[in-house]
Amino acid sequence: MSMDQVSGTEQLRARVLRSLKAQGFRFRAGRLIPPDPRDKEHLRALHAEAVRHQVERSREGLARHENRLLSHIASGHEVDPARIRPRLILVRPDSEEELLFRYARLHWSIPVSAGYGRRLRFVVRDEANGKLMGVFGLGDPVFSLGPRDRWIGWDKAAKSARLQCVMDLFVLGAVPPYSQLLCGKLIALLATSREVQAAFQRKYRGTRAFISGKPLTARLALLTTTSALGRSSLYNRLAFEGRPVFQSLGYTRGSGEFHLGNGFYSDLRALAEANCEPTAKDARWGTGFRNRRELLRKALPLLGLSSELIYHGVQREIFAAPLAHNSAEFLRGEHQRLRCYGHGVDDLFDWFRERWLLPRAARDDSYRSFEAQSYRLWHRQ
Repeated sequence: MSMDQVSGTEQLRARVLRSLKAQGFRFRAGRLIPPDPRDKEHLRALHAEAVRHQVERSREGLARHENRLLSHIASGHEVDPARIRPRLILVRPDSEEELLFRYARLHWSIPVSAGYGRRLRFVVRDEANGKLMGVFGLGDPVFSLGPRDRWIGWDKAAKSARLQCVMDLFVLGAVPPYSQLLCGKLIALLATSREVQAAFQRKYRGTRAFISGKPLTARLALLTTTSALGRSSLYNRLAFEGRPVFQSLGYTRGSGEFHLGNGFYSDLRALAEANCEPTAKDARWGTGFRNRRELLRKALPLLGLSSELIYHGVQREIFAAPLAHNSAEFLRGEHQRLRCYGHGVDDLFDWFRERWLLPRAARDDSYRSFEAQSYRLWHRQ
């Protein structure tokens, strides 16, 4: 390694360490110590640098559209809780809804993935005023997720055959002022609707797996997701007609890469690609590394840092939402037909309206003070 390369490596190491300290991490025996998981404000602060970087990275593609996108965001005086009526819209490529989906996800308190593999994205509008209520997106689940696999009771063969019938909610939430009316719960309910299952079936019926070439089973049996910050107030105790909709399965191990992607991930990738063997298992997925986590495991030791730094210690609660009475049995291969719950958007909203929306609006009218312009991310164009 030349002197210039050594100098560049030392500078990159220093940048990584400065970033971790700026985010609020402490070090103990080469491992990261996160803030108290019960302190959600500190957890939000931990993610703030990664969120800022994601917003800045999106500036070129979205900032010029911001004035128009803000016209889809309601001010409080434009919302009448008694007249709200949600409309579920599937996001199409190169549409206004796609821009709006991308814009809305930049406002989350943690950096949000764009999703992987198969994807279905939805926006929810209020038919009463045409404004955006919230968004959610479904993407391919990870192959190995212990709490999920134990809850289903999967063996290797059954998981290989039926993992295609599971999707992960990689983003979900309401936007203000609807979020102040507890509409995050509504968006979570709508993700389990029969309209979403039908959209999944329409998109993937007759398609084949990218690697194996085998026909896909276009039946959606289960949704999984993780909380944004520790224990979730959104999914816990969310019920429909007395039935829990999301079931808590435990917590993640607290690993990932959000804390190592703040403007220097491309440098870490270049370092790994120049010095390490690629690990992708199939050329059709590319010729580099299997995923970001694998790349970081290779790159960090090249900086004289432990690969254990991918364990940031910020645990997230894991949830499963069965979409049928027999989701687990179907996923284990014991049943060949799904007995779906079959609740539609209107059914779910009518329940939400009486259970949460109207009582919240009656006791708290702070949503009225929200101004759409406060949702702006960048200076006026």
